[in-house]
Amino acid sequence: MQVKLLRVLEQKEFERVGGNQTLRVDTRMIFATNADLKKKVDEGSFREDFYFRLKVVTLTIPPLRERREDIPLLVDFFNRRFSQENGKPPIAISSEALEVLQAYSWPGNVRELRNLIEHLVLMNSGKEVLASDLHEFGPLSSESKGIQIPMGTLLADVEKEYILRTLERCSGNRTQTAQSLGIGRRTLIRKLHEYGMLASDE
Repeated sequence: MQVKLLRVLEQKEFERVGGNQTLRVDTRMIFATNADLKKKVDEGSFREDFYFRLKVVTLTIPPLRERREDIPLLVDFFNRRFSQENGKPPIAISSEALEVLQAYSWPGNVRELRNLIEHLVLMNSGKEVLASDLHEFGPLSSESKGIQIPMGTLLADVEKEYILRTLERCSGNRTQTAQSLGIGRRTLIRKLHEYGMLASDE
């Protein structure tokens, strides 16, 4: 793959998968990584010529824990984004809850914050999000005690279980389940597909 990408960068040409016609392209490519590529080169797992071809302009973005002042801005951005996508009003977040979010180290970086805000938007019933509401997310509540537990798939597991229990309580009626959750039926169907709770053709 490295050789193929290097060819695209150097010669601006490639062949489609399964094809034999050479296509030319005039484009700029942006690559992102959280790995130490120089170390990978030294270890022999990354091509040196490809490394130097990529190293034209390098932008270093610090992890979220090193730019906590960005957290309120990102919370607001994801809040508005997921509210609009799901046809729900933006959630209100208390100053205490926001302080908890800013104090957390976010080992999963921006993606972890994004997932949390999406979950809060989907499951919110119109009430203000308080600091106590974040206690169900183990890492957020335990970090204040100096314990760091990777969030990983915990958020997805919580959401999946919550949806499953609501679905069971509504005897499998998806419309009632969506209404009970305060989300649209399409959003519920999408979530059921994401968690493998529906066949792909449903």
